[in-house]
Amino acid sequence: MRIVSLLPSATEILFGIGAGEEVVGVTHECDYPPEALGLPTLTSASTPGGTTSAEIDHHVRAAVHAGSSLYHLGSALLARLEPDLIVTQELCAVCAVSYEIVDSATKLLNSCDPERSNVMLSAVEARRTRIVSLEPASLQDVFANIATLGEITGHAKGARSLLAQLESRVAALRVRTAASATGPRTLVLEWTDPPMSAGHWIPELVELAGGVPVLANPGANSQRLEWAAIAQASPEAIIVAPCGFDLTKTRRAIEELEAIETWRSLAARRAGRVLALDGNAYLSRPGPRLVDAAEILERWYTSGAEYAG
Repeated sequence: MRIVSLLPSATEILFGIGAGEEVVGVTHECDYPPEALGLPTLTSASTPGGTTSAEIDHHVRAAVHAGSSLYHLGSALLARLEPDLIVTQELCAVCAVSYEIVDSATKLLNSCDPERSNVMLSAVEARRTRIVSLEPASLQDVFANIATLGEITGHAKGARSLLAQLESRVAALRVRTAASATGPRTLVLEWTDPPMSAGHWIPELVELAGGVPVLANPGANSQRLEWAAIAQASPEAIIVAPCGFDLTKTRRAIEELEAIETWRSLAARRAGRVLALDGNAYLSRPGPRLVDAAEILERWYTSGAEYAG
């Protein structure tokens, strides 16, 4: 099977279940595991990156409002790679190339050129590219996606092995946190300017680590927050993990927050209970490293270190 992964999380899953050698193309954001870095990249960003959280937010909102895609897809390269399977998503237009673009490119792959309609038509019909769209909203959905990709790619055994490891680690976390008292009321910021709440699987990870999520939106999209509501919620711990940011960019975003009086007045900030977390690696991607994220949070709750990500 020849597989194209248009999701960094899917790339991690495919390598994790033993299908890495069958992956023939990835996105420009697929940087883990390291073996994925040498593969052909089929996407690129179509909007300026910006330097601050506010600038990036402005670019993204303007593109979405105009109906423009945030990513380009290399259709010519896609055709040359001749994939049997394309893994993509419809969950978020900001996170990956849109499903509509992928679907159009795939229909083109699966169509027969009228000028060559008399040449090997049966072979063209025999090799049809399949699209699989992953739409997780919870940790269990992510685990289900791992099982699904295992079945589709013929790596069900590898998927079962990976899931057994992940579920064992989750069970151990539950045992450790069940014995402790109620953990800190925790705010997770998926974006900082404007502030955005944690959605989908992230509140579940906070609970798994022993915390109590506040101003969260489990199983659904993150929501914009007002600073007044954040102040009123008075979180005891704050995790800053902007979507798509590595640790360096995250720490820069925290520095930008220092210009906001409400941020400086928060008890968690004054007490040094702020965790800068690599959201790009651990929270934004619904793959195996979500369990790593829960373990990182649990260690942070226990250690009390200001920065542990």
